[in-house]
Amino acid sequence: MAATPQGSGALFADPSSDQARDFFRTKPRAMTDKVVPVAEAVARLVNDGDYLAIGGFGCDRIPTAVCHEVVRQRKQDLRFAGYTATHTFQILAAGNRTGRGQTLAKVDIAYVVGLEARGLSPHGRRVLESGDVECTEWSNYTLALRFKAAAMGLPFLPCRSLAGSDTFRRSAAKMMVCPFTGEALTAVPALYPDAAAIHVHEADRFGNCRIRGTSVADLDLARAAKRLIVTCERLISNDVIRQDPTLTAIPFYCVDAVCEVPYGSYPGNMPYEYFSDEEHIKLWLEVEKDLERYQNFLESFVFGVRDFHEYLERCGGLRRLQELRRQELLLNPLP
Repeated sequence: MAATPQGSGALFADPSSDQARDFFRTKPRAMTDKVVPVAEAVARLVNDGDYLAIGGFGCDRIPTAVCHEVVRQRKQDLRFAGYTATHTFQILAAGNRTGRGQTLAKVDIAYVVGLEARGLSPHGRRVLESGDVECTEWSNYTLALRFKAAAMGLPFLPCRSLAGSDTFRRSAAKMMVCPFTGEALTAVPALYPDAAAIHVHEADRFGNCRIRGTSVADLDLARAAKRLIVTCERLISNDVIRQDPTLTAIPFYCVDAVCEVPYGSYPGNMPYEYFSDEEHIKLWLEVEKDLERYQNFLESFVFGVRDFHEYLERCGGLRRLQELRRQELLLNPLP
């Protein structure tokens, strides 16, 4: 019998649904007050060597404050889901090859280094080309499907994607035969991150979350992650949540920490809230070209600040943020 075709990439996380169920069985489900500062949430819920996944998509609705804090606390040897991780990967890569150890050790890559039309991250490219980081490749769809499998409590899901491509050969997927039709399908393993962070529009103190606009893979990610940090633009009362529970996208029992971080997706975009700061993102890309200049930039904007609020102040403060809010409401007015 011929061997079943499979990719040559390594699996960086255990897809066992039984082991995941053993963990989730012990996860507290009480409606307790989970509001903490970002620094405390990261210190408690993100450990060296963890598999970390970040919500949002590209530069939209990203938990920037958590990414900053992971690097600032010098978390080491993380495995990472590069699901269209543009500025988030750019931030985390700052912990590699800058004299601060190695934040990233292994990356499941769907889309990293590129910041869409803005160009490539010189430092992200520097880190990956160094050979310091082990990589396995996926498409955006199949990496999202891995979260879907985990959210369903399954060890894998079949799909028609990847087969016959170079991406399949560099993935950890396997070909399979459908037991009902005999059709050839691609089996992609479930992905249960140790820790994840998602930025939302509103949340109550217990972790019930509201998201406006596209949720991308975040609803599955919230259910797949063993530990979840939520940052929100606004804390709202549980009474407001109960007035229309159909707006709750992520329920409290998935969430381990809630952090109120206004403008928390900056310099990314937050739909219906504020536009991305294209000037600041351009500055990141420019300074990365020279390692010494880049290290000075990081000292000024990431390592040399107390928290995300001080970072926002150094990026122009309230005046700049209000301008970005005006831009967003002009382009994407509230219904």
